[in-house]
Amino acid sequence: MDLSNLKPAQGSVKKEKKRLGRGQGSGKGGTSTKGHKGAQSRSGYSQKVGFEGGQMPLHRRLPKFGFNNISRVEYKAINIGNIQVLADKINATIIDVETLREHGLISRNDKVKILGNGTLTSKLEVKAHAFSKSAIKAIEDKQGTVVKL
Repeated sequence: MDLSNLKPAQGSVKKEKKRLGRGQGSGKGGTSTKGHKGAQSRSGYSQKVGFEGGQMPLHRRLPKFGFNNISRVEYKAINIGNIQVLADKINATIIDVETLREHGLISRNDKVKILGNGTLTSKLEVKAHAFSKSAIKAIEDKQGTVVKL
């Protein structure tokens, strides 16, 4: 190998970009490879998203269904069993949204609903956005208090 036969690696050098519309001699003059007339030959043309060449597009072939209720409130569900575990772990008598957030049970903007699954063994004051009937019963059976935010 010497300087007379050096070549760049295969595929590393690309040919120059086609120079369109630079006269008939270039072979790409006149219509600049866009053909004659029609929307696609004109400046400013852009195809609609989902256009299928005039065929009925998929989003119009499929039926509409479903309903989104704009009044729906999403709650993060937490069982009283989990609350009892947390209360035992941090030795607390008051469990509120801030406590749940600090210990990673909920995210920053979550609304909390307490559900009645699990067993409660200590008297607790529980503060949350919503409660199920079984959760209220379980908390009040242990002389605890329920505070809706």
